[in-house]
Amino acid sequence: MTRTIDADYLVVGAGAMGMAFTDALTGHADVRVALVDRRHGVGGHWLEAYPFVRLHQASAFYGVPSTLLGGGQLQQSGPEKGLQERATQAEICAYYAGVLDQLLESDKVEVYPNCEYVGDRTVVSRISGERFEAGERCRVVDARYLAPSIPAEKAAPFDVDGARVVPVNDLARLEEAPSQYVVVGAGKTATDACIWLLSRGVDPDAICWVRPREPWMFNRALVQPDPAVFLGMVAGIMHAAEQASSLDDLFLRMEDEEIMLRIDRSLTPTMAKAPTLAAWELDQLRTIEDVVRLGHIQSVGRGRLTFADGSVGVAEDALVVHCAADGLKYPPPVPVWGPDEITLQPIRAGFPCFGAAVTGYVEATRDDDAEKNRLCPPTPYGNSPAGWARMIVMGTRAAMSFSAEPDIVEWADQVALNPSSSPKGTPSAAYDAARERMAAHAAPGLARLAELA
Repeated sequence: MTRTIDADYLVVGAGAMGMAFTDALTGHADVRVALVDRRHGVGGHWLEAYPFVRLHQASAFYGVPSTLLGGGQLQQSGPEKGLQERATQAEICAYYAGVLDQLLESDKVEVYPNCEYVGDRTVVSRISGERFEAGERCRVVDARYLAPSIPAEKAAPFDVDGARVVPVNDLARLEEAPSQYVVVGAGKTATDACIWLLSRGVDPDAICWVRPREPWMFNRALVQPDPAVFLGMVAGIMHAAEQASSLDDLFLRMEDEEIMLRIDRSLTPTMAKAPTLAAWELDQLRTIEDVVRLGHIQSVGRGRLTFADGSVGVAEDALVVHCAADGLKYPPPVPVWGPDEITLQPIRAGFPCFGAAVTGYVEATRDDDAEKNRLCPPTPYGNSPAGWARMIVMGTRAAMSFSAEPDIVEWADQVALNPSSSPKGTPSAAYDAARERMAAHAAPGLARLAELA
């Protein structure tokens, strides 16, 4: 039996970007949306994330435009006292469940959980096998184009022969401690795993960290929903770019500005996905001295890690912690508004929820797809330093495009997701100084970034 979906939009993927788009669209247009997701609820990969994960950026920058995630409060204690709160996995899942309740109460949204989109506006339940079809007038929105892979759902990218390998999720469920932990990965998940192990009393010497590449990371203290702080950071990037003689010199100058961090100051990183990291985390990570830099693991055996150019011995009972899933995706950018569907992608560099919200608002308030694409060109994520510079250039140009529209600016200034919202009330002296610095360095800095990229 096939049932009909009565909707104007079929949003495939109810993760962060799908939810932000849907919230903005239904908040500004009289339309019906069908939300489809293969998981049991909304929230995307957060439903399967490791239990000790937190957002790496401020909660205010994440979620949907109509509803602030968390209370927008500063942390009152701990090593990040004075910085904006960062939601836990449980808080994020509860937040999205609450947002879904609000969307359902609007009578504009219906949800199809545990369902797979099979193409041709057709959805199939993974539980009952029931089929659902939307009409030809229903526009498909692909919110999965950049969906992350996570260790809980993707096997480790190396062969395993007799060794004990677990996804990072299983760390919180261990019943017996090994003599050594081998953490595999160089991104945010791996740093979280290392920090969590150290917080549970594991000796740094009992951790072997396999880092295929050295990463650059943003200083979390500067990626904050305080207009003066955030604008000051962007001005610092542009000033560093204006003076930079090369990509490496650019990042070293940003390090001097305390914008970028690296774990090992004796090595020049080649990875620039640039999640945020706090100074206290950096101090903790530097206590781990057993770091293997032989590239990607090919196979893991009992007591041995094998790479393309050699092998390394580890403890016979070593627990290998898989943190090596490709959380960020790098498919080629495509026009957001295509002939067959809308493909959600980041618009403003580094803030996917805000980009999806802008896309939803533009879809609700404009009619011409060519004009929509002009306002919202996609900005692919960075991976290498050159890719990061390219992301900043493209994201800045995209922001300049939609920021030239008065109604978008008025709407965006009320949205907490927007990292560049204007200060409420009288601007501070710090904000005025950041604006002056930005005005002085934005044009030459952006031009030099484009050259370096």
